[in-house]
Amino acid sequence: MICAYDKVYLDKARTALGRMLDFAVYDLAYDIAVFFDLFIKSKVASRFESGDFTLLAGMSGIELAYVVLEQSNIECERIKPNYTVGRSVEYWIGWALAYYQWATAMSFAEIVKHVPIKDIRALYWPYHEMDIRQFVDKVNAMYKAAKPETNLKLLRQKAGLSQRELAELAGVPLRTIQQYEQRQKSINKAMAERLIMLAKVLCCEVEDLIEKCE
Repeated sequence: MICAYDKVYLDKARTALGRMLDFAVYDLAYDIAVFFDLFIKSKVASRFESGDFTLLAGMSGIELAYVVLEQSNIECERIKPNYTVGRSVEYWIGWALAYYQWATAMSFAEIVKHVPIKDIRALYWPYHEMDIRQFVDKVNAMYKAAKPETNLKLLRQKAGLSQRELAELAGVPLRTIQQYEQRQKSINKAMAERLIMLAKVLCCEVEDLIEKCE
């Protein structure tokens, strides 16, 4: 499994994202989906998901929330947080999402594009009482249902190529292309040389071909 960053930062990252969302909703009075969109658009999310230790280990969830607002050019008076008793639903969403992003190395933008926050909220019962890996499996299934096409097929279609044309240009058997697109064979296990040739023809990075949730 290729994870987003070193596991040593994972627990702190989960706590920080959970507290950030809890604070944003209960103290700053933001709708969770609105604030998470700010988190993504402010580029704080991209730093977080790439393992920027100054965010993951160097900031509390409260500080993280204020950085999101600052990067979004939103002025906000600093207030003393009123900590919720126990874990709120919003805290759990951040806590679980941080794990899912780490486990899949997928961007937060890509995750919520196909599995919106409101759908993740609906998983609170019963998944907050279950092993986090069961949450990962469930979100993977939801992601695949919302995005049934593989990255290879989407990139091929974007390039305006047929399966046969791609096979000929990349020097990859047509049947293999078909198996990758139909998920009969995992492209994640393809030979490096094959991935490089496909990426070259499709004008993308090898990483763009990889399926983040299998």
